Amino acid sequence: MQLILSGKQIRLTEGIKGYIDEKLSRLEKYLNPDSEVKVTVSARKDRQKVEVTIIPISGPIIRAEEVQDDLYTAIDMVYDKLNRQIVRYKDRVKDRSQGGKSIRFEGIEQDNEEVNEETDIVIERRKKFNVKPMSEEEAILQMELIGHGFYMFRNQDTDEINLVYKRRSGGYGLIEQE
Repeated sequence: MQLILSGKQIRLTEGIKGYIDEKLSRLEKYLNPDSEVKVTVSARKDRQKVEVTIIPISGPIIRAEEVQDDLYTAIDMVYDKLNRQIVRYKDRVKDRSQGGKSIRFEGIEQDNEEVNEETDIVIERRKKFNVKPMSEEEAILQMELIGHGFYMFRNQDTDEINLVYKRRSGGYGLIEQE
């Protein structure tokens, strides 16, 4: 597991780095050695935010974030979220007998009380539509017009399929293909 740490408006001391490393290294038994784990710690006034993205060689990207008054509490809570996500993913893969290769399952307990959620994925609705070329600004206006939190469109500048979305902070995000 390759750990990449960065801080925004906060200097990551050796103590903070050590605590993050110690906490997230517990996930190492579930991940392939080449998995990349990106951790971003940011501070604003009295709120500490920890964002973790696990990028495996194959399989799903796992992401969690937590905002708390105390940085160490945020680290603990983001670890708990990641652990639950990995257990849920394990259950889904095992139920479908696909045997995913991005996460190792030997160390995950069978009976986890915290994960009693339904593991079947059911697509409740499918929708097809024409993806029209437009600017990013036009896509945001369309998204607002239809009242959704996201909108897929063909970027007129790149001719690629993009997705704009509304962020919790009130701003907007753009997802592009690599």
